[in-house]
Amino acid sequence: QVRLVESGGGLVQPGDSLRLSCAASGATFTRNGMGWFRQAPGKEREFVGGINWSGTIRSVANSVKGRFIISRDNNKNTVYLQMNSLKLEDTAVYYCAATPLGWSGNPLDYKYWGQGTQVTVSS
Repeated sequence: QVRLVESGGGLVQPGDSLRLSCAASGATFTRNGMGWFRQAPGKEREFVGGINWSGTIRSVANSVKGRFIISRDNNKNTVYLQMNSLKLEDTAVYYCAATPLGWSGNPLDYKYWGQGTQVTVSS
């Protein structure tokens, strides 16, 4: 079993940066692919980015490409989402998740989910 706890959300202005963290526990954490998803009120949950267990494969959605960076530090059992140049439309609850697959952009492949952290971008 993998337990995931997100943190780092908050209220920021457009153009600001924010770093989300996902603290993980579980014996198989370093073997899990990890993903970040987000969901705004009244909208569907969308894939933000994913990373394999070694951190050698990283991918983010087109909507955040060039602005968001996903990374992980397995020694600290932590996955990060660095968010730069934040926009109003980035406002959402951000979730981290773990998949037994090496990497996946499909939410159906993710077995473990955190409870989310709120990111609000407002001027």
